[in-house]
Amino acid sequence: MKRRDLLKNAGLTTLGLAGLSPQVKAAEWLDPTPDPGAGDDKKGDKEFEQFGRTDYEKQRDAKLFKEQFFNKHELKTIGVLADIIIPKDQYSGSATDAGVVDFIEFMAKDKPELQTPLRGGIGWIDAQSNSRFEKKFIDLTPAQRIEIVEDIAYPKRKKTGMSQGVAFFSLMRNLTASGFWSSQIGIADIGYKGNVANVWNGVPEEVMKQYGLEGE
Repeated sequence: MKRRDLLKNAGLTTLGLAGLSPQVKAAEWLDPTPDPGAGDDKKGDKEFEQFGRTDYEKQRDAKLFKEQFFNKHELKTIGVLADIIIPKDQYSGSATDAGVVDFIEFMAKDKPELQTPLRGGIGWIDAQSNSRFEKKFIDLTPAQRIEIVEDIAYPKRKKTGMSQGVAFFSLMRNLTASGFWSSQIGIADIGYKGNVANVWNGVPEEVMKQYGLEGE
């Protein structure tokens, strides 16, 4: 089974199908498509249709969307890692195409307990990059990035000195899968169509004939 399919199965079993986070209707909120009629500076003021949400929850979400936790470097690092986890393929876009960076930014604000592991993990992977190649992770070549990822993507290997990196990458993988398969791109990748109206062509002719109702 391909790595992408394994991640998809993980998303469907442990995280759920659409709306993997009850705090985020990600298929609508985190889609990177600009809101028609809204200026570029109005991102945080977008009116969201949040069915089943209390007024408190809606106000809290709106407040969180306006706040910023990660800096530009951290967001770029998250994007690079997310696209390593779920790259673009012949079927759909990548994690960043699906708005996963915004999803992770929101989750870090919605669940503050994620902030230290995520920010600390970014610091850890930059330290590894500097130690090995004298550059930050985002400045490495694709091959150099994969060299580091190979050391932290497989927890069972238990490579010495990699425990923090393993924990960070596992968290990133879970968040990336959650954000991707609750986005419009991810739902299309699954092939999930939701509730679709049935096509009914009336009572079958043989049934009408059975009851003497031909031509009715």
